[in-house]
Amino acid sequence: IIFIDEIDAVGRHRGAGIGGGHDEREQTLNQLLVEMDGFESNDGVILIAATNRPDVLDPALLRPGRFDRRVVVNLPDVRGRKGVLEVHSRNVPLAEDVDLERLARGTPGLSGADLENLVNEAALLASRRDREHVIHSDFEEAKDKVMLGAERKSIIMTEEDKRLAAVHEAGHALAAKLTPGAPAINKAVIVPRGQTMGMVSFLADERHSVTESQLKAHLITGLGGCSAEALVIGERSTGAQADYKQVTGLARSMVCDWGMNKELGPLALGGDDEEIFLGKDFGRTRAHSEHTAQAIDREIRDLVLEAEARVGELLLAHRQQLEDLAAALLEFEVLDDKEIDRVLEGLPIERPAEAPAAASADVVADEPLPVAAQPPAEGDAAG
Repeated sequence: IIFIDEIDAVGRHRGAGIGGGHDEREQTLNQLLVEMDGFESNDGVILIAATNRPDVLDPALLRPGRFDRRVVVNLPDVRGRKGVLEVHSRNVPLAEDVDLERLARGTPGLSGADLENLVNEAALLASRRDREHVIHSDFEEAKDKVMLGAERKSIIMTEEDKRLAAVHEAGHALAAKLTPGAPAINKAVIVPRGQTMGMVSFLADERHSVTESQLKAHLITGLGGCSAEALVIGERSTGAQADYKQVTGLARSMVCDWGMNKELGPLALGGDDEEIFLGKDFGRTRAHSEHTAQAIDREIRDLVLEAEARVGELLLAHRQQLEDLAAALLEFEVLDDKEIDRVLEGLPIERPAEAPAAASADVVADEPLPVAAQPPAEGDAAG
């Protein structure tokens, strides 16, 4: 049995690179093809290869008699992630409040190795705090560390920075609560972690298809932070940069990939963005005219401005709830979904002193859609 890892290193498409047909990589590929399907019998030899870029492989590698059987190994879905967590936590003493189902829904995009690391980090946190059992907040904190990076304790946030972060994240959370079709919230946080000063995380529901109204709900939720800043603070900050990129990318996919536009109709205008690499498609041309490109820009702008207007109306109509939610975030720094609901209902937050909430940020990950660009993953974060 011969196993070749990262077969794309030598198996890329021939003939389109700078070196032509004489570079060492192509000579290596040619010899590999000869050995796989030459004149001699190869009985008893099994050749297996792995790659995460099957789109760049030379067609000759995939012909019958060579690599003619393909096995696609995807990242685990919710059921798979729950099963992996159960396996790795078998020998870990868990408290009664640990909800592996909720953890699985909040960790889209994580591999089995990531989930194993998450369980180990949670066990270490419990050990450092002299607890005999791992509680749910240990898992939440470990999840934040695995997905977003370690907490940046060296950063000292001023009161102005904290209020700005609280208003921003409160805007995301309130917009999600008020918009039908928006994903379920996992928690909101204003603790610096990784490259973020705060985040609102969402739970994945493993949808394979998403409707236009649900995508527009993502746009509205994504613009909730900057709209809240403009409403409460009076001006916007640079903290919404990632939100703008996410929202613009989603709107572009709606127009170009999914035909969700008024002017252009059900056309695929996104181009082939998956094959940009040295050695293939080195020089590419746009598949549509300048007039069409301008129409695309107009459609994208209309979608984003429509979402901005809608979220502005929602936050203005519920400004007191926005202020209350921001104040609660300033006080507690981390609010889970139930605590957010209590704040919006005007009820006090009750926390047992012995069971503090997880102290970190989480992610808006959208479970991947079968497309080139995807909406913010549920399970992904708006920050």
